[in-house]
Amino acid sequence: MSESQAKSSRKLKVDVQPSGDDRKGARRGAIFIGCALIAFVIYLIVTGQVAQFMAALANVQIPWLLVASLCMLLYLILGIAAYAIAVWLDPNSPVGIRDLISVEASGIFFGNLTPMMMGSTPAQIYRLTKAGQNVGEAGATQFTRFIVYQFGLVVWGGILLAARMPFFVERYSDIGALTILCIFSFGGHVGILLLIFAIALMPKTVIRVAHWGLSLLERMGIAREKVREWRGFVDGEVYSFSEKFKLAAGHTSSMAITVLITMLQLAFFYLVPYFLMLAFGHHDVDFLSVMAASAFVQLLSSAVPLPGGTGGAEGGFALFLGHFYGSASTAGYLLWRLITFIIPTIVAAPLLGIKSAHHASIHQRWDRLMARFGRKPRKASRKKKTAGAQEEPAGEHRTRRRVRQTPGGITVSPRELEHRGRRER
Repeated sequence: MSESQAKSSRKLKVDVQPSGDDRKGARRGAIFIGCALIAFVIYLIVTGQVAQFMAALANVQIPWLLVASLCMLLYLILGIAAYAIAVWLDPNSPVGIRDLISVEASGIFFGNLTPMMMGSTPAQIYRLTKAGQNVGEAGATQFTRFIVYQFGLVVWGGILLAARMPFFVERYSDIGALTILCIFSFGGHVGILLLIFAIALMPKTVIRVAHWGLSLLERMGIAREKVREWRGFVDGEVYSFSEKFKLAAGHTSSMAITVLITMLQLAFFYLVPYFLMLAFGHHDVDFLSVMAASAFVQLLSSAVPLPGGTGGAEGGFALFLGHFYGSASTAGYLLWRLITFIIPTIVAAPLLGIKSAHHASIHQRWDRLMARFGRKPRKASRKKKTAGAQEEPAGEHRTRRRVRQTPGGITVSPRELEHRGRRER
């Protein structure tokens, strides 16, 4: 084995170790959220709302509560399906359905327990590498999912903001405060999406701006060694980010399907408060207005730098959704938080370590399923190369079809002889 082949084989064995900081952050987040729940109970007792709270819960209609829970379950299933499409593109990917369930569970668990869901992406990349992907493939898969999810948040926010902004303007008297909240919540995610596209499409410009900012930090007294490390990180990661984006964007059909799945996934999430209102007997609400309010709450809570969006979730629910529930707003908030946050986090914990037991890829299993219905499997778009294998030039492949070795000797087709004669002239 040559030295270059040895290096490439070593790269394929790179493994990512779980970050201790992420696990510590998750533990701190769990403690923080537990304290927040205790504070919520104390608030109910101090303000004398316990009786009102229990009366509202006693009148809950269980069928609508189950529908709200089903919406959250579909949200989680569609999240797994979005990952499955990215994995399906590689016919030889070792990641199976159980692995993807674990990947989604890792994102939920570590994302819910860390500020602004910062622990979600590292945990999911780590889980993909444990399923058999190398670091580059895992990063590309997670990167594609992150891009599409942010895009879905922005598109849904824009649609609902345009459709129901007059409703909220009439409902709230302080238009200035409402405008600031909308800019803070919706505008922040738009800024993140624009930054992602800038890094992907203009890496050189982004690197120049980053170098200028790092030089400014160095002049302000930051250690040169630290600035040098940051500069090296920017130089490597920005170009890597750009290449992965262009690779993912090349699969237009799969990206379009992933976007549709993500939009449907977010729609189910935004409908949870609507079905909870039906569970409390409020049947005179407009589901589109409730979806718009739910989208604002989600955007606001995800921008708050506390575990689980604590503070943003409570304030956003009280501001945008509270008046829909009326006297049952406190009970509605608790059930909404249980269904969309607390229960998924608890359920995700035992799913973190599950693994697929089979060796067939999702693409291969799909082809087998289609074969049962009489459909021919699609040809693999990507083939895994063996160690040391080299690509065959296109010219040699064509010549090999026209030049054959038989028991009587080597035969050359007349078309090949004529073609060679023309080239010699």
